[in-house]
This record gives sequence, C-alpha cells and structure tokens, in this order.
Amino acid sequence: MRRTNTPFVLSALAALVFANLNFQASAKERDWSDVNTKFAANLALWYGGKKAPMLEKIEKAHADGFDAIEFWAYGEEDIDAIAAKCKELDMKVVQFTAWGTSITSGENLDEFVEGIKDALKVAKKLDAKKMTVVGHRWSDGVSKKDQIANYTAALKRVAPLCEEAGVMIIIEPFNPINHGKNLLNGSQLAVEICREVNSPMIKINWDFYHMQLSEGALILYLREGYDQVGYLQLADTPGRHQPGTGEVNYKAVLKEAYDLGYRGYVGVECRPKGTEAEAIQQLLENAY
Repeated sequence: MRRTNTPFVLSALAALVFANLNFQASAKERDWSDVNTKFAANLALWYGGKKAPMLEKIEKAHADGFDAIEFWAYGEEDIDAIAAKCKELDMKVVQFTAWGTSITSGENLDEFVEGIKDALKVAKKLDAKKMTVVGHRWSDGVSKKDQIANYTAALKRVAPLCEEAGVMIIIEPFNPINHGKNLLNGSQLAVEICREVNSPMIKINWDFYHMQLSEGALILYLREGYDQVGYLQLADTPGRHQPGTGEVNYKAVLKEAYDLGYRGYVGVECRPKGTEAEAIQQLLENAY
C-alpha cells in the first residue's frame, strides 16, 4: 500500500480552500467603475443626516467616490457655499427639494409660483437641472377630483417658467404605509397628471422605495410610465436602507431602467445600514 504525506495533503487542501475563499471575498469588492448605474448621495440621510454640516458631508461623499449629490429643502442651507464646494471638488448637485407645502386645495397657487421662481434662482446657482416638488398632501373637505385638478393647474402654471430656465420639476409620489395621507401614492396618477401637463420640464421623481410600498410590480409600472420619468431614487424595504438589505431585486430593476434608456443619476435616498463604506459596497453589489 502506497503511503501519502497526510500533513502535506491537508496543508495543500487548506491552502486551496483559503485561496478560494480569499478570491470570493475579493471578488465581492466592487468599485464605481464596475457598474453602469450612476449614483448621487442623498445628504439628508447620509454622513450624519440633516444635523451634520453640509460642506463636511459633501467632502465625505467625494472621498467615498460619489461624484454627485442631492439634498432636501434648501431654505436653511448656504447655497453659495454649497456651489463653491461642489465646484472645488468637481461634484454635481443633481437635484434638491424646491417645494413641499400642499397645493391640492388650490388656495395657494400664487405662493407656489413665487416659490418656484425662488427655487429656480437657487437651481441656477447650483447648476442643478432638476428639483423636486411634493405638495400633494391630502386636503380634507376637497374632493379627489378637485385636488387632482388643483395640483395639475399648479404644475401647468409653472411649466413655462421651468421650460425657460431649462430646469425640470420632478414631482414625487409617496406611499400610504408610512407617509400619511397624500394625493399621489405610486406611479399611476402621477403619470396621468404629467401627461396632462404635457411639458418636457414636468416629470416624475420615480422613487422605487415609495413605488414598492404603494404598488409593487416595479418593472411593469416603470415600463408603462417610463415616458414620464425625470429622475430615479431608491431604498430597500423594509427599513429604507441600501439595496441588498430587503426585498427588492435592485439589480434587475436598475438593469430594466438602463435598458429602457435611463442614463441619469439614481438618488441614493436611503439610510445606510452599517458604516457608509459597508453601505456603498452593498449598493455596488446590487447595482447594474
């Protein structure tokens, strides 16, 4: 009987196993060049959230590899400082929140128009080409039909201003699970309204997080309403954390968006679970 060198064989097997595991681990490490999707960090939720200094958050996003950012309401921000910091770091502001007060009652249309005029000045300073409008909080005592008419009329009123400025309003539907009572939940009514407004500068901030909680069938509805997509955002459910932490197959969803022709940024409007570095790695692993 031929004898074998058992310790040598075991050592060799162990080395092979270790090498294979090490290869698998390294194979999971992805960087920004590995994916087709372009991401913008949402600085209302990343790097310390709303309480952290904005300029520090921009620097951290840049250091982590983001080349674009988005943020929420601009009223308390130093817009000139943000513009200067982004220019210094060659970062883009892809969008910000321009308006949040409800316009479904139809009582504050003039105020809305003036607010959009002000937001367009901010967009020009930031060289931002898109800005989010919400404003569809449910108005008690007003019929749904009238609320739709009021919201649509408001958008029609500001559409020429946006077309002249070359800045797109992106309306953002919410969801009925954790965002209270709103006129717009999911994509379908928002698509109808944007088609009625019929402006290249009035489209939808298509947030997959809200869409999943409102209607599901993300790819189906994206296909049906793609002509009205102005911007994409994401977060996984449940928890509103980065892709890979919940139920959404974001690799398939983002591939569909790419195949449909979307080449813009996708806003990472999620709360990082774990460190930012871990969240980014998981984001890239689940990107297209």
